Amino acid sequence: MNKTFYVYIIANASRVLYIGMTNNVHKRFWVHREKLCKGFTSNFHLCRLVYYESFDDVRNAINREKQLKRWRREKKVALIEGLNRDWRDLSEGWYSESKVQGVATRLAKSARLG
Repeated sequence: MNKTFYVYIIANASRVLYIGMTNNVHKRFWVHREKLCKGFTSNFHLCRLVYYESFDDVRNAINREKQLKRWRREKKVALIEGLNRDWRDLSEGWYSESKVQGVATRLAKSARLG
């Protein structure tokens, strides 16, 4: 079975940026959005997915994440605005009420087991 890996950039209203990598962008962004992981993204209220790319090979995704993290802020902003000029939340419409409830139930269950 082939997996897809994602490099993503999330932001807040002040356009503070965070770059990450995952194999499930929907679930990972939901964790960020709901502040289920304590740390940088929850402290700075990063809740807008403004950019992402997909990869078939995990090594390529990791290399791209590292590359983007080395870039100066101006270059990151240009990348985002090249595809998402208005910094729209690209996750709009991803989470129906039933999907959110299902994810929340699975996360709560895994937290009890972990």
